[in-house]
Amino acid sequence: MNRPLLSDDDRTERVQRKVSEFHSGTVQEVSKAVENSPLVVVGMAQNPIVAKARRALEEANLEFTYLEYGSYLSQWKPRLAIKMWSGWPTFPQVFANGTLVGGNHELRKMLEDGSLQSMLDEAPGN
Repeated sequence: MNRPLLSDDDRTERVQRKVSEFHSGTVQEVSKAVENSPLVVVGMAQNPIVAKARRALEEANLEFTYLEYGSYLSQWKPRLAIKMWSGWPTFPQVFANGTLVGGNHELRKMLEDGSLQSMLDEAPGN
């Protein structure tokens, strides 16, 4: 089930342009990492939940790409652009083989039940 989004028909061209350009460099950076790395964590400094997700992956001996955008006191607009792009409301955002799997809670469940490793094993070339 998809969350309803305002259609482009219900936005002026100026609004459409502003939305598409909003921190587009950040979105492109994240998108490229997600495309090129099997496991990506997008987070922010000073967030203990992001730290827990990273620690869980390290303890599982899984290599991952980590992208950090500011802290509670900085870079909120680039983080907002990432949220608009992914549709996920919080950090961390964890991607496996190009698919958003969720945040820390979802990551931990996938580590426990083995579904993250299975997903990573399904990557082309494995």
